[in-house]
Amino acid sequence: MNIYDHISLWEHANCKIIDVRRITLHSHESQCSYVIPASLFMLSIRGNAQILLDGTAYQCRRFKVFHAGKGTVLDIRANEEGLEYYAVYYKGSTPPPARQSLIDLAERVRPFHIQFGFSPALPGPLYHSLTEMHKKWDQTGSLNRLHVKALFHTFVHELLNQMQEQGLKPEKRDLAAQIIAIIHERYAEAITLESLSESLNYSVAHLSSYFKSRTGLSPIDYLIKIRMNKAAVLLIETDANLREIAIAVGYQDPFYLGRMFKKHKGVSPTRYRMEHLAQHTLEDSPSTSMRSSIVSLEPLRYTDVGDNDYQCSGEEELTMFKDSRPPLAALLFSFMLLLSACGAGNTAETQPAPSASETAPAANEQPQTKTVSTVLGEVEVPLHPKRVVAGEYLGSLIALGVIPVGTSSHHIQNPYFKEALEGKDVTDLGEGNGDLEKILELAPDLIIMDDTYIELNEQLSKIAPTVVVPFASLKTVHEELDYFGKLLGKEQEAQQWLADYDQRIAAAKEKAVQAVPAGSTFSILEWIGKEVSAVGASYGKGGQPIYEGFGFKPPAAVAQEMIDPGWASLSSEALPKYAGDYIILTTDRKIEDIKADPIWSSLEAVKNDRVFTWTSDRSWYWDPIAILAQTEELAAWLDGIKK
Repeated sequence: MNIYDHISLWEHANCKIIDVRRITLHSHESQCSYVIPASLFMLSIRGNAQILLDGTAYQCRRFKVFHAGKGTVLDIRANEEGLEYYAVYYKGSTPPPARQSLIDLAERVRPFHIQFGFSPALPGPLYHSLTEMHKKWDQTGSLNRLHVKALFHTFVHELLNQMQEQGLKPEKRDLAAQIIAIIHERYAEAITLESLSESLNYSVAHLSSYFKSRTGLSPIDYLIKIRMNKAAVLLIETDANLREIAIAVGYQDPFYLGRMFKKHKGVSPTRYRMEHLAQHTLEDSPSTSMRSSIVSLEPLRYTDVGDNDYQCSGEEELTMFKDSRPPLAALLFSFMLLLSACGAGNTAETQPAPSASETAPAANEQPQTKTVSTVLGEVEVPLHPKRVVAGEYLGSLIALGVIPVGTSSHHIQNPYFKEALEGKDVTDLGEGNGDLEKILELAPDLIIMDDTYIELNEQLSKIAPTVVVPFASLKTVHEELDYFGKLLGKEQEAQQWLADYDQRIAAAKEKAVQAVPAGSTFSILEWIGKEVSAVGASYGKGGQPIYEGFGFKPPAAVAQEMIDPGWASLSSEALPKYAGDYIILTTDRKIEDIKADPIWSSLEAVKNDRVFTWTSDRSWYWDPIAILAQTEELAAWLDGIKK
């Protein structure tokens, strides 16, 4: 399947929606030998099943897309969990006039009849499009049908985009990045934790905990941050009043937006607009003395009745500022000038320009930069950077003896970094991957980020060389330290740290294995609020030390689930199934409260005092330094309860 051929054909496609359905199959229910009456897209949203398309079998778990053409025989055999999915029936064609090469391509590729299954890395936008399509399909009216058609094209665009990207980069996208992408796309809508949970098929507790561990913010706090940033842009770049801005960013009450804006930005929306306009007026606004040499400048007159006069609310207190302002292009140009000045460390004002002899390298002088390949392309970085901003991967930098000039709040709060950062002049850049203005002020010579905040990374590359390392692309501690050792010119330090790491991990493993009877099972659980979750080896909470460092196993009945998808949201009734002989539990509850609970107290691990408890502010970190500390701590605990 050549995705580029499909993109070309869909660009010229004419589609008619035949039907949109949301279908539920209960436990072990089947749908046999169904002949598909039109081209079909399916998106599974819950459960598990085996799907056959003309006899070709596909395993269907949550969020998998299938496509088949008219006449395909569809068989679905739901497993114990049942299956819930969306089905969109459509008729597609390549209408005339079309060039012959396109017609020949359509006949060869047959995009509306091809059969495939695809697991999207970012299912949220696909789910959202089909959910809205299903709602609108049940409503009458031509405008709703037009909306359905628009949503269908949005769905196909998102699907083809992800298929194209995953063809080049097959790894699954991080959950936090998925949430961020949804928020950036739908910030003007009513987003709740529950809606995010449904669209991504994760429990509210796991989704919230994981997102905060990655960004330092809850999903809702991040949503508010994005809304305030979008409101700030509208204040500067448009004449919109507060009511219009409120609606544009997801609020119905303009006065509530005003209060939230002042809380997050420190000034009222009106003051914010005036201050930013005043800042750019002298340098960007055209002279007010300019006059045309051809005609006299007379004031333009307008009718009292505007095109949208029927929409006027009459609430003049919401009209905030009506003076002209510099165009967006001028503002961007001004910002680029600022970046250019600050990117050089602000030295232009205090030092004379170097002479040609000072800037030209000597014949035997070694180059001071090198080129590295990143997801953003080739980046020229300093051989030995002195002022590093680290939005992520701070654990590896500390291990190499590199203390950044700035990092994100959630790294500064990391208890495993406290000793290394104590007394050091490290600027708190704020939540997420930091604030652009603060990073600009630090004049870094290298910026290190992951791929969670795509828009921010594109802006940062204008400030200093920016190396983006996709989250979880470095699979092991060794791989991560090796990478950053080479990037920062610290290869020897990386080798020394890893040698010490291996020795300490081996000693901890020996201690743990000797303390635990052979065949014992371990569970990594989280009990926050009323929700309980089990996690595998990829979500912190002690999973890396227990399952990877020590090699212990979860209960056999849930072993596969702890690998794929790597987590489970539990009901009280299911807890005994997931509870191993030993439990590593993230919770704010005291052990006495756990023993007093009727369900928890029935577990063998609780009865035998084989429960290790810690709070989320210690358990959810999994950088190299945290993993080492957690591994030794858990080994010491196991050794202690053996004695």
